[in-house]
Amino acid sequence: MSHAIFVFLAAVANAQAPAGDLVDEARAFLGALSEELRAEAQIPFNDDARLDWHYVPRERPGLSLKKMSPEQREKALSLMRAALSPKGYEITETIRKLDIVLREMGGGPSRDPEFYDVAVFGEPSTDAPWGLRYEGHHISLNWTFADGKAIASTPQFLGADPADVAEGEFKGTRALGATEDLGRSLVMSLSEEQRAKGVLDATAPPEILTGAAREAAILEDKGIAYAELNADQQGLLLEIVREYASVQPDALAKERFEKIQAGGIEKLKFAWMGGLEKGEGHYYRIQGPSFVIEYDNTQNNANHVHTVWRDFNGDFGRDLLRDHYHDHPAPHQH
Repeated sequence: MSHAIFVFLAAVANAQAPAGDLVDEARAFLGALSEELRAEAQIPFNDDARLDWHYVPRERPGLSLKKMSPEQREKALSLMRAALSPKGYEITETIRKLDIVLREMGGGPSRDPEFYDVAVFGEPSTDAPWGLRYEGHHISLNWTFADGKAIASTPQFLGADPADVAEGEFKGTRALGATEDLGRSLVMSLSEEQRAKGVLDATAPPEILTGAAREAAILEDKGIAYAELNADQQGLLLEIVREYASVQPDALAKERFEKIQAGGIEKLKFAWMGGLEKGEGHYYRIQGPSFVIEYDNTQNNANHVHTVWRDFNGDFGRDLLRDHYHDHPAPHQH
C-alpha cells in the first residue's frame, strides 16, 4: 500500500455511523409541520421529483426554509447537521450566507439564504427505501437510504459565488477555497512532461461538463494517471478526493474511498483546463471507473465556483436499489 493511500485510510479509520439517527431526525422534522406544509415537504419515494435536481435559483420540489417557523427551521437544520459532517454543514451554511452578499451586490430578491428546500421522499424508515434532499442556489445534496443506511449520497453539488468575497461583512470568505487551492497545487507540481498529459487545454469550459443531467456520462478518458504521479503528487490527488468526500459523515466518506480503491486507485486520472494562476478561468476533474469529480471556476472573472461529485452507477441509488429489490422482493399485493 502506498504512503498516500495509507494516510488517506488512516484519516477515516475511526469512521463511525453518521451522527444522530437520521430516521428520527427526519420524523421529528415532518412531525413539526402542519398538514399543509408536510404535503410540500414529503413526496412519494418513486415520484419523478426525486431525480429532478438542479443548483440554480428556481421553484423546486420540497419545503423552503422561508415557509417554516423558527422551530420548524431548526428541525430542518438539525436534520441537515445529522446528514452531513460538521465540516459539510459549515460549508452549506457559508454558501447560504453568500446569497446575502449577492443580494447586496444587486442580485435581487431571488438571492435569499432562506430559499433552500428540504424534501423527504417516502417515509423515513429503517426498512423501506426513502430519500432526502437539501437544495437551493449552489447546493444540491441527495441521499438514498435502504435497510437503515445510506446507500447513495450523490449527486453532490456545492458552489460558491463569490468564491472569494472581496469586501463587506463577509470579506475573505472562501466557502470552497480548499478545492481551488488543492487543485492548483497539484497542477503546479506537474513537470513539463506530466503537464503534457495532465493539462488538456489552455481554455476552461464555461461550466461543469456533467451539468444537472439525471445520469452522469463518463467523460473523455484523458488526463494524467495516478500511477504517473510521484508520491507527493499522489498524496495531493487523494487529498482532493478526501476534501470532496469529507462533506459527508466519516462513515460515508470511508465507503466512497473503499469503492474507489476497489475499482483501482491506479485508474484515477487528473485533468486540468484553463489558466494556472489565480484569477484565470480554470477547470479540473478527477475521474475513475465509478465516479467523476468536477470543479469549474470561470464565471464572474473566475470568482464563481461549481463543484460536483457524480457516481456513474450510483446517483440516487438507482442501481443499488435495483440490487436491493432483487435481494428483498416486495411482498405480493392481494
